[in-house]
Amino acid sequence: MTPLHILMISIHGLIRGRDMELGRDADTGGQVLYVVEAARHLAELPDVARVDLMTRRVVDPHVSPDYAEPIEQLSPKSRIVRIEAGPEAYIRKEELWDYLDSYADNALAFLRAQAIRPDIIHSHYADAGYVGTRLASLLGVPLVHTGHSLGRVKRRRLIASGMKRNMIEERYHMARRIEAEELTLGSASLVIASTANEIEAQYELYDYYQPERMRVIPPGTDLQRFRPPDGNEQHEPIAADVARFLRDPAKPMILALSRPDERKNIANLLQAYGECEELQHLANLVVVTGNRDDIRDLDPGAQTVLSELLMDIDRYDLYGRVAYPKHHRRDEVPVLYRLAAASRGVFVNPALTEPFGLTLIEAAASGLPVVATADGGPRDIVGNCHNGYLIDPLNTQDIADSLMKVLKDKSKWSRLSNAGLRGVQEHYSWASHAARYLEAVKPLVDKGKPVRSVRSMHHMLDHDRALFTNLDQNLLGDPASLAEFVRLVREHRKFATFGIVTGRSLESTLIVIRHYGLPMPNVLITNLGTEIHFAPEYTADEAWIRHIDHWWSPTAVRNILAEVPGLKRQSKEDQSRFKISYYVDPLLAPSLDEIKRLLHQGDQTVNVTLTLGQYLDIVPMRASKGFAVRWFADTWGIPLERVLVVGGYGADEDMMRGNTLAVMPANRNNDDLDALAESERIYFAQSGYARGILEAIDHYDFYNTCRAPQKAVHA
Repeated sequence: MTPLHILMISIHGLIRGRDMELGRDADTGGQVLYVVEAARHLAELPDVARVDLMTRRVVDPHVSPDYAEPIEQLSPKSRIVRIEAGPEAYIRKEELWDYLDSYADNALAFLRAQAIRPDIIHSHYADAGYVGTRLASLLGVPLVHTGHSLGRVKRRRLIASGMKRNMIEERYHMARRIEAEELTLGSASLVIASTANEIEAQYELYDYYQPERMRVIPPGTDLQRFRPPDGNEQHEPIAADVARFLRDPAKPMILALSRPDERKNIANLLQAYGECEELQHLANLVVVTGNRDDIRDLDPGAQTVLSELLMDIDRYDLYGRVAYPKHHRRDEVPVLYRLAAASRGVFVNPALTEPFGLTLIEAAASGLPVVATADGGPRDIVGNCHNGYLIDPLNTQDIADSLMKVLKDKSKWSRLSNAGLRGVQEHYSWASHAARYLEAVKPLVDKGKPVRSVRSMHHMLDHDRALFTNLDQNLLGDPASLAEFVRLVREHRKFATFGIVTGRSLESTLIVIRHYGLPMPNVLITNLGTEIHFAPEYTADEAWIRHIDHWWSPTAVRNILAEVPGLKRQSKEDQSRFKISYYVDPLLAPSLDEIKRLLHQGDQTVNVTLTLGQYLDIVPMRASKGFAVRWFADTWGIPLERVLVVGGYGADEDMMRGNTLAVMPANRNNDDLDALAESERIYFAQSGYARGILEAIDHYDFYNTCRAPQKAVHA
């Protein structure tokens, strides 16, 4: 087998190969370590040619200039690739959603510029899943996904902790995240989970729950860095830094190590310790929550967590019993574990939800027993290693009792410590993770490259830009402006492609073109992006047809929707091989979300659009107007920044997202396009129909400089 090129995508947080700033904030935690170490160890395998770890480029004076470097070499066969998207500054992951389409377009441009076609795309977390799904669809390669944390699970936990639904949505954009997760799960050929519980109890909450496509491959840890105490740890600077907080530093240490995030549940740990005098007598509590100079400089969530920590220490008068150092280096984390193990202490992870549990593996590798939340990773880790106890993170008494079980019995402590050391050696290492991973993905890879359209249409070889417009909604309706538009198109045909994108069939589209005297397009994208035809004969792009015929089961779709009230099949002329269309009675039909849910539950991975509230169309997952435009641009080497698209209703939405130049004439259907209202890359014309398109041609100086807008212009 030819060695594989693996593309890993992990967008949010701050990712670099050295001195990782783990715990800096909620986005720079275990996932960062996971993807970097996985990339390194996969690249060491002889059956792997290269691993590219793709993240977001950040240019921000508040973070290291390392994160602005476009390329960072991790090892001879692995590197970090940083792609631009959205503002240059560092922003939290919940603010990235509006820029993911641009990220996908820029990532594709990078791959094409380097003539790279990965054999596997592996997305990490929901944001990367959204991007990975688009890239895998356009490139025709398998998608592998790791969720790390799941939106539906997180929402449940936050509600259980008392947070209101509207606050959850406002802070975390949960609906958007869950939609992206459903899309990714439906598109992925393989989902890699860290634990069996993750598959059985967490992914089971999703409509696209397909356990046959899921496999448990636990993350590893560096067994050279994380090892039992050797006596030298007492002389490290971090030991003195911890000791200065404590009245009796020789006591056993309860070690909590996490970022300052409310989901890590430090407040309940402080309460459990503060309300149990026996526990205070038995051990000191050491809480390490990232690095800080001034709490007031942190983000609001971290400020809240740390302020509550200090208030609880004061409330329970825990001075001299609790250590909370402000700074630690990454290379001091193993020392902290060894200090706790040398004191015959315990590691505690009381997080509300814990999909990974890498800290638990690190603690076990250091000979330190654990007490951890009965969720996700801890269930498997404690089940494999037999080195501690699982707790209800919302039950402070349970937390205290479990900690005392470890601390009070010295012989039990030794048994737990030794069991953890054996379990880690047997079950958790990055070398074993990489080997199991490669075994899982090899069967997915088809080494034959997809056949692309042959560039034989010589009339388009010199084109350096393209204009694509829908037909009925925005182009027609104003004869005077239409005549001016036709004149401009004909005048510039030598270097500018003219294309029409429509939900109509090819035959119906040609009738309309001839009726209105429109220029004959160079490209016709018909039936909602399922067909691409090239002039002069309007021959079909057969490569595109083969590309979209992936997991397409029209019979299954029709059977699922056959008994749904309020849906009526459109005429035979309005259907096609890759498009299933219905009329919708809004008084009888279920919501669009419910229709999607029915299809998800029937294992149908498809694109579904509702236009004007009454026209429902289902096409293959790799087909859409936006995908078809990008396929054309990629085939003909036209940058998306030089492709002007005109849209006016829901089916046009993905065509206008990302890096294309886009315009919505004034006669657009706002109800269909609410999601685009704040987009900074879309020109909102003050005029309707063809006159609105002429506005955009002038705004972008399309036939001259073809410039991107500096800012959004709204009517």
